[in-house]
Amino acid sequence: MEILKKTPVTAVLIVINLVVFFLAELFGSSQNTAHMLRIGAMYEPLIIEDGEWYRLVTCMFLHFGMAHLLNNMLVLLVLGTRLEPVLGRTRLILIYLAGGLGGNLVSFGLAVRSGDYHVSAGASGAVFALMGAVLYVLLRSHGHVQDLNTKQVLIMAGLSLYLGFASTGVDNAAHVGGLVCGFILTALLYHPAPVSSRGPGMWEM
Repeated sequence: MEILKKTPVTAVLIVINLVVFFLAELFGSSQNTAHMLRIGAMYEPLIIEDGEWYRLVTCMFLHFGMAHLLNNMLVLLVLGTRLEPVLGRTRLILIYLAGGLGGNLVSFGLAVRSGDYHVSAGASGAVFALMGAVLYVLLRSHGHVQDLNTKQVLIMAGLSLYLGFASTGVDNAAHVGGLVCGFILTALLYHPAPVSSRGPGMWEM
């Protein structure tokens, strides 16, 4: 796709998720809990007792089944291809990874506090971080990011959160945590120069 050539970070993230999914399927089943644990899904007792903190990152690239993968990749495609030209490659990857990690830490902390442990995986925390990033950029750009507007993104975020809370087996803490972390990270990293009345605006790289 031509648009992915213009947004290489988004393209690479999608390819990595696809490759990891097909490798998971090649050596087992992405819907088998034991197999997913072996290859890096998040499970709080293994982090607490065995110090396997890497799971907070590896779980972001694993998915339970094709539908789970395609849903996250579709949203990543929509948001990433709009955000990358605005934020730049470095900011996008930082927000995606750090925001996803932040969402997983929120989920981890709440699970430890409640004692309600679960095996979890998926890029949705990182994808929600991009959603938070879009919301912040919209606030700074008078309500539009390319062909996305504030109403569209709010509907997307609200519907995604609603479906998560209305469903079972969904890590809603990672979703909300990712959304908030993405918004905060973008506020810290994204500082567009004001538009000059004497010429075209300049953007910091």
